[in-house]
Amino acid sequence: MMEKEELILRALEPTDVDLLYKWENDMKIWEVSNTLTPFSRHQLKLYVEQAQLDIYQTKQLRLIIELEPSQTPVGMIDLFDFDGFHQRGGIGIIIHEDYRKLGYASEALDMFAEYCFGTLGLKQLYANITINNTGSINLFEKAGFNIIGTKKAWIKTKDGFVDELMYQKLNR
Repeated sequence: MMEKEELILRALEPTDVDLLYKWENDMKIWEVSNTLTPFSRHQLKLYVEQAQLDIYQTKQLRLIIELEPSQTPVGMIDLFDFDGFHQRGGIGIIIHEDYRKLGYASEALDMFAEYCFGTLGLKQLYANITINNTGSINLFEKAGFNIIGTKKAWIKTKDGFVDELMYQKLNR
C-alpha cells in the first residue's frame, strides 16, 4: 500500500470484484481501455485471484486509488506489459467520473511512478493516449511524460480512426 496525504494506492481485494464489474463494464471508458466485450463477475474474480501473484509472473499490476480515511475508491491505476529485463512498463489510469478534476489522478500518477522507479527499479514508463483525450494528455505531460511519437489512424472509434500518441518518462 502506498500512501500520500488523503490518497492511497492499494492492492486488489476479493471484495473489489463488484466494483471492477461496474467500472470495467462501463462502455463510456471502453475506448480508452481498448475493451470490446463485457467482463463477467467470474472472469473478474479469477483476475483478482491472479493479481496476488508476483509481477514477474503476471507482467502487470493493478491498484485501486482510494481516499483516506473514508476508504472510498475513486479509480484504478495499472502497470502493464511489465518487462523486468528491459526495465519498462506501460501505465494507465482511470478516475471515476464523479472524482475527476480534483487532483487525484495527478497525485496517484506521481505516487505510482515513484513506486515503479524506486521500488520496481524501472528505467522507463510509457503511456498510449488518443490524440483527442486532452485530459490524459495534460495529466501525463504535467507528470513529466514526453511525447515520443504518433501512431497514425491507430485506434478505431465509432467516428472513425484516430491517432494515438506515445508518451514516455525516463527515470534519470
